[in-house]
Amino acid sequence: MKPAKEKKPLSNDKFSHAMRREIYEQPAAIARTIENHLKDDIIFPGELLALDSALLTFGKLIIAASGSSRHAGLAGEIMIEDLSGVAVDVEYASEYCYRSTHAAVDPIVMVITQSGETADTIAAQREALTRGVKTIAISNVPNTTIVREAGAALISGAGPEKSIPATKSFTTQLTILYLMALFLARKRGRMTSEVTRTELQCLLRLPEQIERELSRWDELAEKFGSVHFKAEKSLYLGRGVHYAIAREGALKLKEISYAHAEGYPAGELKHGPNALVDEKLPVVVLATCDHHDPDSVLRYRRTLEVMKEVKSRRGHLVAVATEGDKEVGSIAEHVFYVPSARELLLPIVEVIPLQLFAYHVATKKGYDVDHPRNLVKAVVTE
Repeated sequence: MKPAKEKKPLSNDKFSHAMRREIYEQPAAIARTIENHLKDDIIFPGELLALDSALLTFGKLIIAASGSSRHAGLAGEIMIEDLSGVAVDVEYASEYCYRSTHAAVDPIVMVITQSGETADTIAAQREALTRGVKTIAISNVPNTTIVREAGAALISGAGPEKSIPATKSFTTQLTILYLMALFLARKRGRMTSEVTRTELQCLLRLPEQIERELSRWDELAEKFGSVHFKAEKSLYLGRGVHYAIAREGALKLKEISYAHAEGYPAGELKHGPNALVDEKLPVVVLATCDHHDPDSVLRYRRTLEVMKEVKSRRGHLVAVATEGDKEVGSIAEHVFYVPSARELLLPIVEVIPLQLFAYHVATKKGYDVDHPRNLVKAVVTE
């Protein structure tokens, strides 16, 4: 099985900001990540050999990460649990060291970091090693502290990311986590080789599908951003694996536009956040659906009901929906349409319009999206 052909990097001169250029580099970065970790249908060939026996017997996977990397971990939690049956907990890296020791489980700790030098995440990994726990590091940068100290390391194909907001580093982390879900499902006998091959084919198609849609999403994001850039707060809603993307979309907007934004599970709207909904509030909803997955369809139908309630309260809806969907368009004022994909692959696709939306909101305000105030690319001190 050969990965999709990688496209040549886009010229730096085409973009006024590194963030926008790096958003456009995501198809190539995702394709490169797959190619780095897939050889002749074998996922992670040789990369996890040092943990081979532990991977057969461990009782739980604990993911420790911060910021966008933690949001990738939240999506990875559902990918891994749903496909492999392995129990997963996601911790804030900054909190992991202060938790009690792992009771009644034999865990593996996975740390996720863009820079490989994140202080909180390094501390979490060292604490795990002190407890005698095997570790796996996912990093966007090789030859870093966290990679050198890990029991095994999985490096993304993102390449250098100059803008402070995570874009291609995030989607390549999601790609590795999806591969990890397939790897564990196959290793634990939860998935046949034929089913694994089918899932991999769907993953391999994503870069080309994203490439086709980027310019259209960019145009829509500029249009929608020009409507909502004055909003002082926003809500982002998603169910299941899409909740992680709601969190990430809100973080992108918060980081670079300085507007307050929060990501919530869609079903939690009535448990407090509903009080914020009025004619001044943009509500961004992940309303994609894998129509071949009954659970996805159920979540989708319930999300539509939430959208109707927001509309009844005069909230302004911005939605991400699956191509061909007519129901979302009848409810939401503004809709990004993304290609059809497996439920657990949709996060890789649907986050990109939200990255572009945040970008255009921030640039409309006149902010430097590459260097947001008070933020650095790698948090190297606690």
